[in-house]
Amino acid sequence: MMQVITPQKLSGAVQIPPSKSQAHRAVIAACLAGGCSYIQNLAFSEDIAATVNAMQIFGAKINRGENAVTVIGSKPEPPENALIDCCESGSTLRFLIPLAFIAGKPVRFTGRGRLPERPLDPYYEICKQDGIITRREGNELFFCGTLQGGTYRLPGNISSQFITGLLFALPLLKKDSVIELTTPLESAGYVDMTLGILSQYGICVKNENYKRFIVPGNQSYTPCDLTVEGDYSQAAFYLCANAMGSHVRVQGLNPDSCQGDKEIISIIERFGSPLKGTTIDVSQVPDLVPVLAVLASQAEGETRIINAGRLRIKESDRLQTVTEMLSALGAQITEGEDFLLIRGTHGLKGGCVNSHNDHRIAMAAAIAATVASNPVTICDSECVAKSYRNFWDDYHRLCGR
Repeated sequence: MMQVITPQKLSGAVQIPPSKSQAHRAVIAACLAGGCSYIQNLAFSEDIAATVNAMQIFGAKINRGENAVTVIGSKPEPPENALIDCCESGSTLRFLIPLAFIAGKPVRFTGRGRLPERPLDPYYEICKQDGIITRREGNELFFCGTLQGGTYRLPGNISSQFITGLLFALPLLKKDSVIELTTPLESAGYVDMTLGILSQYGICVKNENYKRFIVPGNQSYTPCDLTVEGDYSQAAFYLCANAMGSHVRVQGLNPDSCQGDKEIISIIERFGSPLKGTTIDVSQVPDLVPVLAVLASQAEGETRIINAGRLRIKESDRLQTVTEMLSALGAQITEGEDFLLIRGTHGLKGGCVNSHNDHRIAMAAAIAATVASNPVTICDSECVAKSYRNFWDDYHRLCGR
């Protein structure tokens, strides 16, 4: 599908969709709890649907409503040689692999797009340590074995998703465990979110300054009803549009949220009014980069987006695709190994953007269209369904043509 946008500022109110990151975690925790949990304000994006379907294969009973689920959970018990289709969801894959090691049965994982290329080395090291069999056959990953518990050492600068995956599984072991980070933790806000959800579902983890996580064994998840917060990652698109002259009333956000991408508010404040270039360390907020680069293109002077190397292993190589997107629209942008350098200009010329099937590239291009002088065409625009199924409906209602 292709969207052709006639440039116009956005105006009106929008209800921000539920946090995808919090929804993944709430669904998994509820499915591990021995009893009934109710999760509301849930949007069934492609990623969340992948997690819901996977947890049903693991043995949970899930009744889907329009924007909620009722869950009867249990300890993971997949059928023999179960196949878990993660679609393109890195969270689903990395959160659930350790749960496959609880039952000790053969389990296969599959996915599409760039998901099979995304690194899993920390888990492979754990498999070697605990004698878990692994092999890859095309896009399928095969695992068979059981987590033993004990001390697990892994880097903190590849993805916090590996830590979250272990934090879900280790409390279910008989033996106590420790997660030791060998490098400083990036995206700490996502680990905070995991710890918060675990606490709500009755799981105790001791966080020693984000260097060690002590996880007692023999714990049980307890049922909990939960309302998913609005997603700051998605709100960032409209907040950046506002900083460039739109007037969108963003509704549904929790001002006290621990979501890491809440940092978008202070980052926009640093750009000031009128917008002036700045330096942004995105090691803790990598998902904000596509729309921040659009905002930087309208700021006077230079903006440096640094510590962004992990963006190369997202749904696309986002350093490359952000550079390609903004260059096609007339911005001045330079791509480095782990940074972007953007020289501000007044407005963009418009043009044709290849989303590379990356939801955040497509949505960032839509926001860029609000400051373009000519129409912006976005190819493969349906990819927004990965995280924000109703994005184009909301965009059109806000007068984006």
